[in-house]
Amino acid sequence: MAVNDSIFLHAHEAPGQQSLQRCDACGLELAERDASPECPQCGGLLAIIHRAPVDVMGAPLAANVIQHAFMQHCCAMPMGHPSGVWRFQSLVMPTAGEAITSHPEGNTPLLTRTRVSAWAGCEGLLLKHEGYNPTGSFKDRGMTVGTTQAVRTGATAVACASTGNTSAALASYAAQAGIPGLVFVPAGKVALGKMAQTLAYGATTLLVRGDFDDCLRLVQDASRELGIYLLNSINPWRVEGQKTIVFEILQQLGWQAPDFIVLPAGNLGNTAAFGKALREAHALGLIDRLPRLVSVQAAGAAPFARAFREGFTARHRVQAETIATAIRIGDPASWDRAVRAIRETDGIVLSVTDEEIIDAKVQIDAAGVGCEPASAASVAGVKQLVQNGIITAADRVVAVLTGHVLKDPGMLVELHQRADFAQANRPLEIDATVQAVADVLKTRSGASR
Repeated sequence: MAVNDSIFLHAHEAPGQQSLQRCDACGLELAERDASPECPQCGGLLAIIHRAPVDVMGAPLAANVIQHAFMQHCCAMPMGHPSGVWRFQSLVMPTAGEAITSHPEGNTPLLTRTRVSAWAGCEGLLLKHEGYNPTGSFKDRGMTVGTTQAVRTGATAVACASTGNTSAALASYAAQAGIPGLVFVPAGKVALGKMAQTLAYGATTLLVRGDFDDCLRLVQDASRELGIYLLNSINPWRVEGQKTIVFEILQQLGWQAPDFIVLPAGNLGNTAAFGKALREAHALGLIDRLPRLVSVQAAGAAPFARAFREGFTARHRVQAETIATAIRIGDPASWDRAVRAIRETDGIVLSVTDEEIIDAKVQIDAAGVGCEPASAASVAGVKQLVQNGIITAADRVVAVLTGHVLKDPGMLVELHQRADFAQANRPLEIDATVQAVADVLKTRSGASR
């Protein structure tokens, strides 16, 4: 299959290089090791453009050859890579070499749970649980690549703005690489589990009086003026790591694309990354059709969903407020890239209420899977689309769970002790007697009938 020239480098472009950085807005090209956080000419976002995999004679590799190579690099193979990110190195960072900083990450499962599928109304529902990553969220995939780039460029410090998960990942990978880390988080608006990780891994935590969008503006200014290497999802190498979620899903499904991939949407980095991954996989012939991407926002932080309903005629910003802290973002940075991803995949953007998120989370938790609140937005979105007749019971749907259940323990404890929460699983205080235990068992047995 001929490689799409708009997606990969032309044969005559960037001689001697495997990858380059190109500005989305003005087309300026930078060397792959340039550490600029944005286009130095116009301030636009940078994207990584790779050379398509070729054989020793320089001819494009057939799709089945590329698929076989990925399988040989799987962690279970003798010559494999333990990381579920770096086994796709040829499409992520071909020239990383000895700079790779990996825990490892990736290799997360595709789960089936009858309870969750029945609740959502979709028999073909699969859960891609990114909470199985080392620091408990999908952010590790982007951070392993971003930190590797920081090592390659000789960065003296790395930094990010975060609602919690990015800061935990940055702190961990910066510690592994031996690079000082700075995290900018909105004061009083970060879940306990995420803050604890950041402190434990040794990053310097700056509590900013403002919301996430204020933090992102500040860290971008600091990056420009102080030369700190920026590791937010606007970093193009972060996108390269995060797109391996899609590569791994496709490989797990035998390179048979699902009908829908549904994901929570905050800063839109994953929506952009998923679109890039699907674009590349289809151009290389790894899949024969594109699944529809579905980005799900919390109703209190849904500027992208509003724009979708209006045909993307305008960009919106809101003052974000939602229980799902990981997607509590009112001015998404990867907007234009996410618009492209939705348009190219005939995708959908929708919003779900905090109540719908909690309902979905309760089902996921009770199935023994568990996830942080923002993750449950994807499953809540599946249920909404089933009710609207867009997803059928027979469709194969992958819902991405972005973070671990222990990312937000405070919310969990509070939720299950609320008097007005019908499904609360309250802890019970008893006397130190067997009879007291027997009484509890009798009560619970009766309640389950």
